[in-house]
Amino acid sequence: MDKANNPQGAKPNFATGGKRSGPTSPKEAMLSWCRAVTKGYEGVEINNFGSSWGDGLAFCAMIHHFYPDSFDFSELKPENRRHNFELAFEKAEKLGNVAPLLDVEDLMRMKVPDWKCVFTQIQLYYRRFHLEEGKNAHVPPVGIIPKVAPPPAATAPADSEPLASQSTE
Repeated sequence: MDKANNPQGAKPNFATGGKRSGPTSPKEAMLSWCRAVTKGYEGVEINNFGSSWGDGLAFCAMIHHFYPDSFDFSELKPENRRHNFELAFEKAEKLGNVAPLLDVEDLMRMKVPDWKCVFTQIQLYYRRFHLEEGKNAHVPPVGIIPKVAPPPAATAPADSEPLASQSTE
């Protein structure tokens, strides 16, 4: 190793670095947020983005956390998977303006949903609900694009031809 770059001659150990007290990856950070949002909901224990979401209760708990008056969570049953998925996705879209990326029929065919698909859906919820909860009102809901004024028209110098008539030869 070049001593000019490392005068003490010791190899740097980037793997150990400083100990982090929080999540160490975006996936873990998202799981932490999901756990916090669904804490206290009976029948919901989030350990991953696959099997933890298989009966639809975790989706319902998440939506219920943000819209507690929209439905009675205590009436939901894990065996009513289709109803749970449909309810969560419908409420998220209607009340939160978050379109479902997951298809209920696909979820019904699988006992354990594809974790990448669930993770992607949860990212949309996070962007919409976490930012809103953080009072970042300037951030539009997912799916809404703010209107932006068009850029001012470029003005050509008086001695030049209009762009459309210029030759590219």
